[in-house]
Amino acid sequence: MSYEEKGTWQYLVIAVVGYAVYLSLIVPRFAGGAAVGDVDYVPAMLWTIGGAIVVAIVLRIVVEIFVPSDSTRGDVRDRDIDRLGERVGSWFVVAGALGALVLAMLEAEWFWIANVVYLCFVLSAVVSSVTRLVAYRRGVPAW
Repeated sequence: MSYEEKGTWQYLVIAVVGYAVYLSLIVPRFAGGAAVGDVDYVPAMLWTIGGAIVVAIVLRIVVEIFVPSDSTRGDVRDRDIDRLGERVGSWFVVAGALGALVLAMLEAEWFWIANVVYLCFVLSAVVSSVTRLVAYRRGVPAW
């Protein structure tokens, strides 16, 4: 498995686990009957995002120590796969920005605006990673 493919697997797992941790911290607060405006979501969001970044760095180092790659330099195929994954995943970032814009225009609670943006970042990471992994297995489509 190439260096880039290992990194893609790690990115996918960390994105899913990080968001699951965030939800596990926030959802129980609603189960207690708290109103959206009363839920202090900012610390949980910042800690899970920051934690995901730290875990990604440490995991990348640990994996390379125990399962080293032949090379950390990507080739043409890696660049094409990365470009495809970014192209597919970026649609969710755009959707998140538009969703946040609409919610802001409707004067929705900040909670919903922030969570739409965060969810779309996570969806972008997941879809982008899955696209890359499929491309590693089946090749980049020639359009």
